Amino acid sequence: MNASSATPGNTPLPIRSERVLVLASSLAVIAILSIVTFLLIREHASAEQAATRAASNIVQLIDADVLRNVELYDLSLQGLMAAAKRDDLKDVSPAIRHLALFDRATAAPYKGDILLLDKRGDVIADSASAQPRKGNYAEREYFKSHLQDPSPGMMISRPFRARSEPHDWRISFSYRLNDEHGEFIGVAEAAMRLNYFNQLFKSLNIGRGGTVNLVSRDGILLAQEPPLAEDMIGKDFSNRPNFVRILREGDGSFTGTSSVDQTQRLYTFSQVGNLPLIVVVALSSQEVFASWQRTALLVSGATGALCISLLWLTWLLRRELKRRRSAERELAQLASVDPLTGLANRRTLDHTLHLEWLRAQRSGQPLSVLMIDADHFKALNDRLGHQRGDEALRSLAQLIGEHVRRPADLAARYGGEEFSVVLPETTTAGAFTMAQNIREAVEQIPGEMPMTVSIGIATWAQGPYNELEELLFAADKALYQAKVSGRNRVVCAM
Repeated sequence: MNASSATPGNTPLPIRSERVLVLASSLAVIAILSIVTFLLIREHASAEQAATRAASNIVQLIDADVLRNVELYDLSLQGLMAAAKRDDLKDVSPAIRHLALFDRATAAPYKGDILLLDKRGDVIADSASAQPRKGNYAEREYFKSHLQDPSPGMMISRPFRARSEPHDWRISFSYRLNDEHGEFIGVAEAAMRLNYFNQLFKSLNIGRGGTVNLVSRDGILLAQEPPLAEDMIGKDFSNRPNFVRILREGDGSFTGTSSVDQTQRLYTFSQVGNLPLIVVVALSSQEVFASWQRTALLVSGATGALCISLLWLTWLLRRELKRRRSAERELAQLASVDPLTGLANRRTLDHTLHLEWLRAQRSGQPLSVLMIDADHFKALNDRLGHQRGDEALRSLAQLIGEHVRRPADLAARYGGEEFSVVLPETTTAGAFTMAQNIREAVEQIPGEMPMTVSIGIATWAQGPYNELEELLFAADKALYQAKVSGRNRVVCAM
């Protein structure tokens, strides 16, 4: 039985509205998340750029200061070498010779002693006194390097401990001295205390967790402030991935992980002029992005709460729409079903007949209508009472519904004890067979009083009826003929 397959109520629009609501809410959440994510990514990049600019300014400041001081050392060494080659200074007094040799020596910050060594490494001139100290520096790295390498360029040594108190860390700037034949005759050397770099670096604001480093191009750490670990000065970093990248790129910045303490840092670096020195400012990524992280946490929390609230409200509204649609469906069901028999009511029957009539006119397929009436029902109702009569009608309706199996067919209560069955695409023969089955089944209903039905059939098959009312009138007329012919029979309209 399909008593409500063609009811006037229809639900696609509410379902579509619900889907549109869910889709719109989802798109809104995606849009909000996308915009917030884009803004946070942009702010992250801005924070990194600001930190890089600040670090670059620090690097340039250090470059300028270091380069200026190295130039002072270079000036002192150039003056020493020029004076050492003068023959007229050999016969003068030690005091005058000392003044001539160290005439260009400057009071550079944290300057160590300036020495002139002969080809054996012995001290032959000392900036600290007119009478040179007793000592041999042939074991020093810079002396060995100049002895083997004839190039005239300045050499910056690895860090070393001073022989005299307080045995602090130093580096030396040195030149090779050659005679007129290019033969090695000695070394001019000036030492710089590495405390100079430490004091310079301490004056810079690099935030918590950051470091400032001075590294030779050979990868030797010359200075670091603050120190990440004890005794890092003089360590070889030439094979560390970060230094390899720094050496390859020359200057710039990148984010990497320190091989010393495994902390992620923003590295900004540059070579000091033409010197074999590299300044590296390593800012802590946690410090650089601390403000951004707080903002991101606040914005993410607010955005998450907003999106969750939006989805929750959407879920509530969707649930309310489902409830409303369910209530409307129930109301439509109640409005389309006869409350006593459970079959479609007269309103649904009229609506279905109208639709099927129009469909038959378009398709040319036959349309049959059965009019069914319970015989002698008034007498049964008077004898058994209205309650038993209603039970009889419900039994009859259930039986009719059981014989109407196709989804497009409709069984309905026409009024009182009269029922109607709409059979789209059904010929007179098919309708007659169903009617006979219904009539025979009614005879088999057990009860205190036998029940029979009379059935009238009318079929439109591209004629002979021009209006729906004519088809119904013909079916009703056939029912009347069944009644007057003795009841309990099926009559087809001619």
